[in-house]
Amino acid sequence: MTTVLVVDDSEVDRRLIGGLLEKDPEFTVTFAGDGLEALERLERVAPDLVVTDLQMPGMDGLELVAAVRAEYPQVPVILITAHGSEEIAGAALEWGAASYVPKPQLAQRLVDTARQVLMLSGTDREQMHLLEHLEETSFTLSLPNDSSLIQPLIDHVQLLLTSMGFCDATERVRIGVALEECLLNALYHGNLQLSPAELPARQWHSLADWTPTLADQRRLEDPYKDRKIHVAVHIDDRELRIVVRDEGPGFDVNRLPNPDDPANLVSTQRGLRLIHSFMDEVRYNGSGNEVTLIKFRVPREGS
Repeated sequence: MTTVLVVDDSEVDRRLIGGLLEKDPEFTVTFAGDGLEALERLERVAPDLVVTDLQMPGMDGLELVAAVRAEYPQVPVILITAHGSEEIAGAALEWGAASYVPKPQLAQRLVDTARQVLMLSGTDREQMHLLEHLEETSFTLSLPNDSSLIQPLIDHVQLLLTSMGFCDATERVRIGVALEECLLNALYHGNLQLSPAELPARQWHSLADWTPTLADQRRLEDPYKDRKIHVAVHIDDRELRIVVRDEGPGFDVNRLPNPDDPANLVSTQRGLRLIHSFMDEVRYNGSGNEVTLIKFRVPREGS
């Protein structure tokens, strides 16, 4: 079972959030009424995930994110944002939150976001001892339009980052979220040319529950079926660099919304904001079908 700590000063909202999470039989939910109580629960219960409101008396959500990052970096935090809290939510993403869900979209997004973050927070420790001695690595892949290959690729990148001591557990999850958003964009919006309306967001992380969709049809049709997703990964003692290129027609990069605009936290460009928040640099090619993600290594103390 997976334990989720829900933090909100409103009992009504706590029960609402807990009820949504408990629709997944794998989730056990425990509650805290504010940030200080949440830290006490973290010490006693050791939850796998924290879901917190931003606006609370005493220790607010932003302060809680910072405290969890400092004391429990292996525990990811998901923010719940209300109207008017977009500026604070943006800051919390910068401070270490793994993802966020706008309050009006809780019913549609909360469970899938929790599953996504938890999936990306796991680590395969069996290879760790060998990979601790790895100093630099590069690899390239040409992937078919198969969504089942995305998670193993993210797992592999995260394993390398952890074993090489590139970042802490919180940052590893955030890099995984950014990479997943890029790969899903390349697959569904790039190669299969699906609009957000044609591919509801809930399907992106509930692939096992699918019935045949337009995406399934296009995987079998020209010109979509033979397109590939090209991925190049390089990790050394200075930076992580990931290039993701699809074979779709691309888009006008000049029309991308400003990812630093707080209004985009609740817009259809949620994935774009997460990518820009979690990576140090994000670059697009002129055709709009290639994105480069760069994360700089934070020097360890004494290095």
